[in-house]
Amino acid sequence: MKVAPSILAADFCNLAEEIRRVGVAGADLLHLDVMDGVFVPNLTFGPPIVEAINRMTDMELDAHLMIVRPERYVPQFLDAGADWLSFHAEATEKVDECIAVIKGRNKNAGLALSPPTPFKYIQQYMDKLDYILVMTVNPGFYGQQFIETVLKKVVEIKTWITQHGLTCLIEVDGGINSSTVGKLCDVGVDIIVAGAGIFKHNDYKEAIEELRCSKA
Repeated sequence: MKVAPSILAADFCNLAEEIRRVGVAGADLLHLDVMDGVFVPNLTFGPPIVEAINRMTDMELDAHLMIVRPERYVPQFLDAGADWLSFHAEATEKVDECIAVIKGRNKNAGLALSPPTPFKYIQQYMDKLDYILVMTVNPGFYGQQFIETVLKKVVEIKTWITQHGLTCLIEVDGGINSSTVGKLCDVGVDIIVAGAGIFKHNDYKEAIEELRCSKA
């Protein structure tokens, strides 16, 4: 599995060094949680910060837009350097338009699913997506407890992808650490996002290796 550290849990007073450290430690992607205080009850950052982060690293940037009407900002986040861009179908009436803009720039397009949202809500878009981001916590804050019942949704999605011969990847985010990651490995997850599980660990390399290799 690929490992994508979420900078939401990083020390923002030393952000460049934190990003350098996880890169050296073997991270595959850098996960950026973008929140607007409307779709989720928290605020983080916008395109200017993503652009600054892009100048700090050669890692691909994986931006998760937790914002209403993402079509207003998708081009700006792509301009800022996002290589992977996911958003929530519940937040827009222009899902196809957003996907087309992302794909038109030769970037990876994804849809995100909050724990209460059923997979059937986005099935119609599956053949257009590069990945699905499945949330195993309610989006908004890092450090929450892993919601194990969401594993059934991951299995459902993996089965659908296999049955329909798709290449769509499954990314999972929320409450992932060395104790929970094995369950995700067992159900065929391709990318895991971890915030506190990496940035609150004394040794980033050790944390990433534990996440990449753990088994249930």
